[in-house]
Amino acid sequence: MSQPKRKLINSVESCVDEALCGLVRASGGLSLLRGHRVVLRSDLDNLKGKVALLSGGGSGHEPAHGGYIGAGMLSAAVAGGVFASPPPTSILAAILALHKAGASGVLLIVKNYTGDRLNFGLAAEQARNQGVAVDMVIVAEDCAFDQPSKAGRRGLCGTVFIHKLAGALAEEGCPLDQIVSKVTEVLKGIGTLGVSLSPCSVPGCLPSFDLPPGDMELGLGIHGEPGIQRSKVASADEVVKTMLDHMTNPDSQSHLPLSSGDAVVLCVNNLGALSCLEMAVVTRAALNCLESRGVVVVRVMSGAFMTSLEMAGVSLTLMKINPEVLRLFDATTSAPAWPSLSSVCVSGRSYIIDSPFLTTRPQDDTHGEGPWSPMMRNALEKICSTLLDKQEELNSLDRAAGDGDCGNTHAQAARAIQNWLQDHVVPGCPGQLLSVLAGLVQEKMGGSSGALYSLFLTAAAGHVTEGRSDAASWARALHAGTQAMRRYGGADPGDRTMLDALCPAADELMKLTTTPPSGTMAVLQAAVQKATSGAEATRDLTARAGRASYIAADRVTLPDPGAVAVAAILRAVMETLEEQK
Repeated sequence: MSQPKRKLINSVESCVDEALCGLVRASGGLSLLRGHRVVLRSDLDNLKGKVALLSGGGSGHEPAHGGYIGAGMLSAAVAGGVFASPPPTSILAAILALHKAGASGVLLIVKNYTGDRLNFGLAAEQARNQGVAVDMVIVAEDCAFDQPSKAGRRGLCGTVFIHKLAGALAEEGCPLDQIVSKVTEVLKGIGTLGVSLSPCSVPGCLPSFDLPPGDMELGLGIHGEPGIQRSKVASADEVVKTMLDHMTNPDSQSHLPLSSGDAVVLCVNNLGALSCLEMAVVTRAALNCLESRGVVVVRVMSGAFMTSLEMAGVSLTLMKINPEVLRLFDATTSAPAWPSLSSVCVSGRSYIIDSPFLTTRPQDDTHGEGPWSPMMRNALEKICSTLLDKQEELNSLDRAAGDGDCGNTHAQAARAIQNWLQDHVVPGCPGQLLSVLAGLVQEKMGGSSGALYSLFLTAAAGHVTEGRSDAASWARALHAGTQAMRRYGGADPGDRTMLDALCPAADELMKLTTTPPSGTMAVLQAAVQKATSGAEATRDLTARAGRASYIAADRVTLPDPGAVAVAAILRAVMETLEEQK
């Protein structure tokens, strides 16, 4: 029975060749060696007189190894089938291509797997017979096994560090024997451990092992093999602590000796399918855990560097460093998969900046009263009592075309304003009052209504001050608030929202900019009438914005509750002014 397709490929047989083709075509610095799964630097001429670096292994670990080809890293990479060692003929072809380009020698960087050791070793012997200076470094930095078998520790993501350091040395013109001796020394201070929440599956095959939901495997490799220990998934902090404890446990033959005061580079490597969010959480956990032990983290790499197809897991690699190793690590490279890292030490950096915003809220400030304060207080009290009286009516209208809480949200705002009025004087400057109200509704009203009212009040506030609070200024303030609602809310008159009451009223009030004081009340009364008519007319409009726009038009036959609320607020203001006369 064939397996259902779960991979976005064309065929099992062609996926490796097509993936290599995609990699090379996407990067101007890479080329393919005809007839082989070998990716080379496009600028082979630049290798003249320098050591060339060749690595490789099974496919499925992308971006390793083809993504690390470039000036300052690998000169070429040879790919096998998925999780399969590449054939000696292709490895030899790659070595000879580098030799022919004028390289002074070829260093093979090989992960410690039997197939890779045999095939790269065979190609190396064949190349030596043809007069090529070849040497090999075996990377075996896995920290999983307390007592490694004769096969030894596996080569994992630490291999990428060796690509980088050896590449920087080669770029500087360092001879082959010195590169080998320097990276062999660094290898003693590299350790890697992986954990996964899922297996992976080679194209065309079943998952590599069975892992029930809620379980995780510790100490697994990069070829779909299970780990050394299975447990329930714990928090990221606990998992990271378990990993680092295991990696540095002196009782284990494969541990990485790590002491307080040591300086390290940390690599948090996505094994394939962990989300970026989880990766960042794990990165934070690893930094905190290491720093709590007195370890200085000098650089951090976080991302997918050596994957295991779609395995939902992460590996941690630590490399102990000194100034020379750090200099090589920081050296520039054109390899497409090498991350752009800061050269600032991670540990000890002050990474939080104080907010430039005022920490006090407008509603907490103390203000002085003015001649307008009593009338503005009366208007606010009238608005609040009106909205509280209309709470159930607005809820009922909202149930027909929304989630039924329009009255509640307006009542929340009203109560917040009432509470504020009990403890505060109303500032004499109308703009200050509008700013206070904007802060209150933003904080207490919530939802899109709170944001819209707050926008309206914030935009209006700048147009009315203590010295500029005549009717024309208020008209301009209302107009500015309405325009802000339209700009940021995305609705227009006719869309069946509160704007259907607010816009006609604001337009009418703009007549105040040319009306003599004796005509002010008449304009205000006309504006309130237009708001009321606009709200009533929303019965017959099709909602094009807001929550009601998601509901079938024939089910929406009542007025829009937001528009009804706006009309009620304007009426309350008008009635307050009429009572003052």
